[in-house]
Amino acid sequence: MAELLKPRIRARLDAMAARLAELEVRIQDPAVLARSDSAAALHKELGSLRRIVAPYEQLRATQRQIEECQGLLVPGGDSELAQLAGQELPALEVRARQQVDGLVDLLLAETSDDRRNAILEIRAGTGGEEAALFARDLMVMYQRYCERQGFRVEVLSESAAEMGGFREIVCSVTGQDVFRHLQFESGGHRVQRVPATESQGRIHTSTATVAVLPEAEEVDVEIRDADLDFQAVRASGPGGQNVNKVSSAVRLTHRPSGLVVFCQEERSQHKNRARAMKLLRTRLMDRRRNEAESARAEQRRNQIGSGERSDRIRTYNFPQDRVTDHRIQQNFSLGQVMAGKLEPVVEALLAADRERRIEEL
Repeated sequence: MAELLKPRIRARLDAMAARLAELEVRIQDPAVLARSDSAAALHKELGSLRRIVAPYEQLRATQRQIEECQGLLVPGGDSELAQLAGQELPALEVRARQQVDGLVDLLLAETSDDRRNAILEIRAGTGGEEAALFARDLMVMYQRYCERQGFRVEVLSESAAEMGGFREIVCSVTGQDVFRHLQFESGGHRVQRVPATESQGRIHTSTATVAVLPEAEEVDVEIRDADLDFQAVRASGPGGQNVNKVSSAVRLTHRPSGLVVFCQEERSQHKNRARAMKLLRTRLMDRRRNEAESARAEQRRNQIGSGERSDRIRTYNFPQDRVTDHRIQQNFSLGQVMAGKLEPVVEALLAADRERRIEEL
Protein backbone atom coordinates (compact mmCIF):
# COMPACT_ATOMS: atom_id res chain seq x y z
CA MET A 1 0.00 0.00 0.00
CA ALA A 2 3.01 2.24 0.49
CA GLU A 3 3.52 2.31 -3.27
CA LEU A 4 -0.13 3.27 -3.86
CA LEU A 5 -0.80 5.75 -1.07
CA LYS A 6 1.54 8.61 -0.32
CA PRO A 7 2.83 8.49 3.28
CA ARG A 8 1.06 11.69 4.32
CA ILE A 9 -2.27 10.46 2.96
CA ARG A 10 -1.82 7.07 4.64
CA ALA A 11 -0.97 8.80 7.94
CA ARG A 12 -4.10 10.90 7.64
CA LEU A 13 -6.25 7.83 7.00
CA ASP A 14 -4.68 6.03 9.98
CA ALA A 15 -5.48 9.04 12.16
CA MET A 16 -9.09 9.01 10.95
CA ALA A 17 -9.38 5.30 11.74
CA ALA A 18 -8.04 5.93 15.24
CA ARG A 19 -10.43 8.83 15.72
CA LEU A 20 -13.35 6.65 14.61
CA ALA A 21 -12.44 3.97 17.15
CA GLU A 22 -12.27 6.63 19.87
CA LEU A 23 -15.66 8.09 19.00
CA GLU A 24 -17.34 4.69 18.83
CA VAL A 25 -16.35 4.21 22.47
CA ARG A 26 -17.45 7.71 23.51
CA ILE A 27 -20.86 7.41 21.87
CA GLN A 28 -21.65 4.54 24.24
CA ASP A 29 -21.16 6.80 27.27
CA PRO A 30 -24.56 7.61 28.89
CA ALA A 31 -23.25 11.02 29.95
CA VAL A 32 -22.53 11.92 26.33
CA LEU A 33 -25.88 10.61 25.11
CA ALA A 34 -27.65 12.68 27.77
CA ARG A 35 -26.43 15.87 26.06
CA SER A 36 -28.33 16.10 22.81
CA ASP A 37 -25.98 18.70 21.30
CA SER A 38 -22.86 16.62 21.99
CA ALA A 39 -24.50 13.42 20.78
CA ALA A 40 -25.64 15.07 17.54
CA ALA A 41 -22.16 16.42 16.85
CA LEU A 42 -20.59 13.03 17.55
CA HIS A 43 -23.05 11.21 15.27
CA LYS A 44 -22.30 13.67 12.49
CA GLU A 45 -18.54 13.19 12.85
CA LEU A 46 -18.97 9.42 13.08
CA GLY A 47 -20.92 9.36 9.83
CA SER A 48 -18.27 11.43 8.08
CA LEU A 49 -15.44 9.20 9.34
CA ARG A 50 -17.21 5.93 8.52
CA ARG A 51 -17.67 7.02 4.90
CA ILE A 52 -13.88 7.12 4.57
CA VAL A 53 -12.61 4.53 7.06
CA ALA A 54 -14.82 1.71 5.71
CA PRO A 55 -13.31 1.83 2.18
CA TYR A 56 -9.88 2.31 3.77
CA GLU A 57 -10.35 -1.00 5.60
CA GLN A 58 -11.37 -2.60 2.28
CA LEU A 59 -8.16 -1.30 0.71
CA ARG A 60 -6.12 -2.72 3.59
CA ALA A 61 -7.82 -6.10 3.12
CA THR A 62 -6.97 -6.03 -0.59
CA GLN A 63 -3.37 -5.16 0.25
CA ARG A 64 -3.13 -8.14 2.60
CA GLN A 65 -4.38 -10.40 -0.21
CA ILE A 66 -1.74 -8.92 -2.55
CA GLU A 67 1.00 -9.58 0.00
CA GLU A 68 -0.19 -13.17 0.46
CA CYS A 69 -0.11 -13.75 -3.29
CA GLN A 70 3.34 -12.22 -3.57
CA GLY A 71 4.51 -14.48 -0.75
CA LEU A 72 3.46 -17.54 -2.76
CA LEU A 73 5.53 -16.48 -5.77
CA VAL A 74 8.92 -16.98 -4.05
CA PRO A 75 11.25 -19.48 -5.76
CA GLY A 76 11.08 -23.01 -4.43
CA GLY A 77 7.50 -22.78 -3.22
CA ASP A 78 4.43 -24.75 -4.18
CA SER A 79 4.21 -24.41 -7.98
CA GLU A 80 0.43 -24.96 -8.13
CA LEU A 81 -0.25 -22.31 -5.48
CA ALA A 82 2.20 -19.97 -7.20
CA GLN A 83 0.34 -20.37 -10.47
CA LEU A 84 -3.00 -19.56 -8.82
CA ALA A 85 -1.47 -16.57 -7.04
CA GLY A 86 0.03 -15.31 -10.30
CA GLN A 87 -3.39 -15.47 -11.96
CA GLU A 88 -5.11 -13.65 -9.08
CA LEU A 89 -2.50 -10.94 -8.49
CA PRO A 90 -3.20 -8.64 -11.52
CA ALA A 91 -6.92 -8.36 -10.66
CA LEU A 92 -6.09 -7.59 -7.03
CA GLU A 93 -3.65 -4.87 -8.06
CA VAL A 94 -6.27 -3.27 -10.34
CA ARG A 95 -8.80 -3.39 -7.49
CA ALA A 96 -6.32 -1.77 -5.11
CA ARG A 97 -5.63 1.10 -7.53
CA GLN A 98 -9.37 1.66 -7.98
CA GLN A 99 -9.85 1.65 -4.20
CA VAL A 100 -7.03 4.19 -3.77
CA ASP A 101 -8.59 6.50 -6.37
CA GLY A 102 -11.96 6.24 -4.64
CA LEU A 103 -10.41 6.98 -1.25
CA VAL A 104 -8.59 10.04 -2.54
CA ASP A 105 -11.80 11.34 -4.10
CA LEU A 106 -13.60 10.87 -0.76
CA LEU A 107 -10.86 12.79 1.05
CA LEU A 108 -11.00 15.61 -1.47
CA ALA A 109 -14.79 15.82 -1.21
CA GLU A 110 -14.53 16.14 2.57
CA THR A 111 -12.36 19.24 2.22
CA SER A 112 -14.27 21.04 -0.53
CA ASP A 113 -17.60 22.54 -1.49
CA ASP A 114 -18.08 20.07 -4.36
CA ARG A 115 -21.52 18.93 -3.21
CA ARG A 116 -22.96 22.43 -2.84
CA ASN A 117 -25.31 24.22 -5.20
CA ALA A 118 -23.94 27.40 -6.76
CA ILE A 119 -24.67 31.02 -7.53
CA LEU A 120 -23.60 31.90 -11.08
CA GLU A 121 -22.92 35.58 -11.86
CA ILE A 122 -22.09 36.86 -15.35
CA ARG A 123 -21.23 40.49 -16.07
CA ALA A 124 -20.31 42.29 -19.27
CA GLY A 125 -16.78 43.69 -19.24
CA THR A 126 -14.99 45.86 -21.78
CA GLY A 127 -16.52 46.11 -25.24
CA GLY A 128 -19.83 47.90 -24.82
CA GLU A 129 -22.82 46.21 -26.46
CA GLU A 130 -20.63 43.42 -27.86
CA ALA A 131 -19.52 42.55 -24.29
CA ALA A 132 -23.17 42.41 -23.23
CA LEU A 133 -23.97 40.11 -26.15
CA PHE A 134 -21.03 37.90 -25.18
CA ALA A 135 -22.37 37.76 -21.59
CA ARG A 136 -25.67 36.55 -23.05
CA ASP A 137 -23.85 33.91 -25.14
CA LEU A 138 -22.06 32.66 -22.02
CA MET A 139 -25.37 32.43 -20.19
CA VAL A 140 -26.85 30.35 -23.03
CA MET A 141 -23.74 28.14 -22.99
CA TYR A 142 -24.07 27.47 -19.27
CA GLN A 143 -27.81 26.86 -19.54
CA ARG A 144 -27.19 24.21 -22.21
CA TYR A 145 -24.44 22.60 -20.15
CA CYS A 146 -26.60 22.56 -17.01
CA GLU A 147 -29.44 20.99 -18.97
CA ARG A 148 -27.06 18.25 -20.12
CA GLN A 149 -26.04 17.63 -16.49
CA GLY A 150 -29.59 17.67 -15.14
CA PHE A 151 -29.05 20.90 -13.18
CA ARG A 152 -31.82 23.44 -12.60
CA VAL A 153 -31.10 27.09 -13.39
CA GLU A 154 -33.18 29.90 -11.86
CA VAL A 155 -32.57 33.56 -12.67
CA LEU A 156 -32.33 35.66 -9.50
CA SER A 157 -31.72 39.04 -11.15
CA GLU A 158 -30.78 40.42 -14.54
CA SER A 159 -29.98 43.73 -16.18
CA ALA A 160 -30.59 43.76 -19.93
CA ALA A 161 -28.61 45.78 -22.47
CA GLU A 162 -30.09 47.63 -25.43
CA MET A 163 -29.25 45.08 -28.14
CA GLY A 164 -30.50 42.05 -26.23
CA GLY A 165 -27.43 41.16 -24.22
CA PHE A 166 -26.88 41.29 -20.46
CA ARG A 167 -25.03 43.87 -18.48
CA GLU A 168 -25.42 41.45 -15.57
CA ILE A 169 -27.29 38.24 -14.84
CA VAL A 170 -27.29 36.26 -11.58
CA CYS A 171 -28.64 32.71 -11.32
CA SER A 172 -29.06 29.92 -8.81
CA VAL A 173 -27.94 26.49 -10.06
CA THR A 174 -29.12 23.42 -8.15
CA GLY A 175 -28.44 19.73 -8.60
CA GLN A 176 -25.93 17.02 -7.69
CA ASP A 177 -22.35 18.28 -7.24
CA VAL A 178 -23.09 21.56 -9.03
CA PHE A 179 -20.16 23.51 -7.59
CA ARG A 180 -17.77 20.68 -8.50
CA HIS A 181 -18.68 21.08 -12.17
CA LEU A 182 -18.83 24.89 -12.36
CA GLN A 183 -16.18 26.08 -9.90
CA PHE A 184 -13.46 26.66 -12.51
CA GLU A 185 -15.59 29.01 -14.60
CA SER A 186 -14.79 31.94 -12.28
CA GLY A 187 -12.64 34.57 -13.94
CA GLY A 188 -12.31 36.69 -17.04
CA HIS A 189 -13.60 35.33 -20.36
CA ARG A 190 -12.35 36.98 -23.57
CA VAL A 191 -13.99 36.76 -26.98
CA GLN A 192 -12.40 37.55 -30.35
CA ARG A 193 -14.91 37.87 -33.22
CA VAL A 194 -16.57 40.23 -35.67
CA PRO A 195 -19.36 41.94 -33.72
CA ALA A 196 -22.85 42.32 -35.14
CA THR A 197 -22.31 46.09 -34.85
CA GLU A 198 -19.16 45.99 -37.03
CA SER A 199 -19.77 47.07 -40.65
CA GLN A 200 -16.25 46.56 -41.98
CA GLY A 201 -15.66 42.98 -40.82
CA ARG A 202 -12.97 43.81 -38.28
CA ILE A 203 -12.32 41.43 -35.39
CA HIS A 204 -12.93 42.95 -31.97
CA THR A 205 -11.91 41.75 -28.51
CA SER A 206 -14.46 41.97 -25.71
CA THR A 207 -14.67 40.51 -22.23
CA ALA A 208 -17.10 39.26 -19.64
CA THR A 209 -16.51 38.14 -16.07
CA VAL A 210 -17.95 35.06 -14.43
CA ALA A 211 -18.18 34.30 -10.72
CA VAL A 212 -19.31 30.92 -9.38
CA LEU A 213 -19.91 30.92 -5.63
CA PRO A 214 -20.78 27.88 -3.48
CA GLU A 215 -24.29 28.50 -2.23
CA ALA A 216 -24.45 29.24 1.49
CA GLU A 217 -26.97 27.57 3.76
CA GLU A 218 -28.62 29.19 6.75
CA VAL A 219 -26.29 27.36 9.12
CA ASP A 220 -23.24 28.77 7.32
CA VAL A 221 -24.04 32.46 7.77
CA GLU A 222 -26.20 34.05 10.43
CA ILE A 223 -27.94 37.26 9.33
CA ARG A 224 -29.79 39.26 11.95
CA ASP A 225 -32.95 41.08 10.92
CA ALA A 226 -31.65 44.11 12.81
CA ASP A 227 -28.71 44.30 10.36
CA LEU A 228 -30.95 44.46 7.27
CA ASP A 229 -32.54 47.34 5.43
CA PHE A 230 -35.49 46.07 3.40
CA GLN A 231 -37.09 47.86 0.47
CA ALA A 232 -40.01 46.68 -1.65
CA VAL A 233 -39.85 48.35 -5.06
CA ARG A 234 -41.59 48.04 -8.40
CA ALA A 235 -40.01 45.61 -10.80
CA SER A 236 -38.87 46.67 -14.24
CA GLY A 237 -38.98 44.91 -17.58
CA PRO A 238 -41.57 42.56 -19.11
CA GLY A 239 -44.37 41.20 -16.99
CA GLY A 240 -47.60 43.01 -17.79
CA GLN A 241 -49.59 45.23 -15.47
CA ASN A 242 -48.18 43.57 -12.35
CA VAL A 243 -44.76 45.11 -13.09
CA ASN A 244 -45.97 48.68 -12.81
CA LYS A 245 -48.62 48.38 -10.09
CA VAL A 246 -47.21 45.97 -7.49
CA SER A 247 -44.05 46.49 -5.42
CA SER A 248 -42.90 42.88 -5.71
CA ALA A 249 -39.18 43.46 -6.27
CA VAL A 250 -36.91 43.35 -3.23
CA ARG A 251 -33.73 45.21 -2.35
CA LEU A 252 -31.83 44.10 0.75
CA THR A 253 -28.93 46.03 2.25
CA HIS A 254 -26.71 44.34 4.83
CA ARG A 255 -25.49 47.27 6.89
CA PRO A 256 -22.41 45.67 8.56
CA SER A 257 -20.90 44.64 5.18
CA GLY A 258 -22.50 47.19 2.88
CA LEU A 259 -23.60 44.41 0.51
CA VAL A 260 -26.77 45.12 -1.51
CA VAL A 261 -28.80 42.50 -3.39
CA PHE A 262 -31.82 42.96 -5.64
CA CYS A 263 -34.32 40.35 -6.87
CA GLN A 264 -37.33 40.93 -9.10
CA GLU A 265 -37.82 37.75 -11.13
CA GLU A 266 -40.80 36.47 -9.12
CA ARG A 267 -44.19 38.18 -8.97
CA SER A 268 -44.33 37.41 -5.25
CA GLN A 269 -42.53 39.75 -2.86
CA HIS A 270 -42.15 36.86 -0.41
CA LYS A 271 -40.39 34.68 -3.02
CA ASN A 272 -38.13 37.53 -4.11
CA ARG A 273 -37.14 38.15 -0.49
CA ALA A 274 -36.26 34.46 -0.02
CA ARG A 275 -34.12 34.54 -3.15
CA ALA A 276 -32.46 37.77 -2.07
CA MET A 277 -31.59 36.24 1.31
CA LYS A 278 -30.05 33.21 -0.44
CA LEU A 279 -27.94 35.48 -2.61
CA LEU A 280 -26.91 37.66 0.34
CA ARG A 281 -25.83 34.66 2.44
CA THR A 282 -23.74 33.32 -0.43
CA ARG A 283 -21.98 36.63 -1.06
CA LEU A 284 -21.30 37.09 2.65
CA MET A 285 -19.79 33.61 2.90
CA ASP A 286 -17.69 34.26 -0.20
CA ARG A 287 -16.41 37.55 1.22
CA ARG A 288 -15.49 35.96 4.56
CA ARG A 289 -13.66 33.13 2.86
CA ASN A 290 -11.72 35.52 0.67
CA GLU A 291 -10.69 37.50 3.74
CA ALA A 292 -9.64 34.33 5.56
CA GLU A 293 -7.59 33.15 2.58
CA SER A 294 -5.81 36.43 1.93
CA ALA A 295 -2.89 35.17 4.02
CA ARG A 296 -2.54 32.26 1.59
CA ALA A 297 -2.06 34.46 -1.46
CA GLU A 298 1.34 32.97 -2.25
CA GLN A 299 -0.01 29.43 -2.23
CA ARG A 300 -2.99 30.40 -4.36
CA ARG A 301 -0.71 31.44 -7.22
CA ASN A 302 -0.08 27.76 -7.87
CA GLN A 303 -3.74 26.81 -8.03
CA ILE A 304 -5.81 26.11 -11.15
CA GLY A 305 -7.34 29.56 -10.70
CA SER A 306 -7.73 31.85 -7.77
CA GLY A 307 -11.32 32.61 -8.73
CA GLU A 308 -10.53 36.29 -8.94
CA ARG A 309 -12.75 37.89 -11.53
CA SER A 310 -9.82 39.87 -12.95
CA ASP A 311 -8.00 36.66 -13.94
CA ARG A 312 -8.25 35.96 -17.69
CA ILE A 313 -8.94 32.27 -17.77
CA ARG A 314 -10.25 31.60 -21.29
CA THR A 315 -10.31 32.99 -24.82
CA TYR A 316 -13.07 32.26 -27.34
CA ASN A 317 -11.55 32.76 -30.81
CA PHE A 318 -14.36 32.65 -33.38
CA PRO A 319 -12.25 33.09 -36.57
CA GLN A 320 -10.17 30.04 -35.61
CA ASP A 321 -13.07 28.06 -34.09
CA ARG A 322 -11.01 27.58 -30.96
CA VAL A 323 -11.44 27.96 -27.21
CA THR A 324 -8.23 28.19 -25.20
CA ASP A 325 -8.15 27.64 -21.46
CA HIS A 326 -5.04 29.49 -20.33
CA ARG A 327 -4.71 27.73 -16.97
CA ILE A 328 -4.07 24.31 -18.49
CA GLN A 329 -2.90 25.56 -21.91
CA GLN A 330 -5.37 23.38 -23.83
CA ASN A 331 -7.53 24.12 -26.86
CA PHE A 332 -11.10 22.94 -27.42
CA SER A 333 -13.68 23.14 -30.21
CA LEU A 334 -15.48 26.48 -29.99
CA GLY A 335 -18.62 25.12 -31.65
CA GLN A 336 -18.84 22.28 -29.13
CA VAL A 337 -18.21 24.55 -26.14
CA MET A 338 -20.76 27.19 -27.16
CA ALA A 339 -23.29 24.40 -27.68
CA GLY A 340 -22.92 23.61 -23.98
CA LYS A 341 -20.69 20.57 -24.43
CA LEU A 342 -18.29 21.67 -21.72
CA GLU A 343 -17.49 18.19 -20.43
CA PRO A 344 -13.98 17.95 -21.99
CA VAL A 345 -13.05 21.34 -20.51
CA VAL A 346 -14.48 20.53 -17.08
CA GLU A 347 -12.84 17.10 -16.96
CA ALA A 348 -9.43 18.50 -17.91
CA LEU A 349 -9.68 21.18 -15.22
CA LEU A 350 -10.86 18.68 -12.61
CA ALA A 351 -7.96 16.34 -13.43
CA ALA A 352 -5.40 19.13 -13.05
CA ASP A 353 -6.98 20.35 -9.84
CA ARG A 354 -7.16 16.82 -8.44
CA GLU A 355 -3.39 16.43 -8.77
CA ARG A 356 -2.79 19.70 -6.99
CA ARG A 357 -5.18 18.87 -4.18
CA ILE A 358 -3.64 15.44 -3.69
CA GLU A 359 -0.33 17.15 -3.07
CA GLU A 360 -2.00 19.39 -0.48
CA LEU A 361 -3.49 16.41 1.35
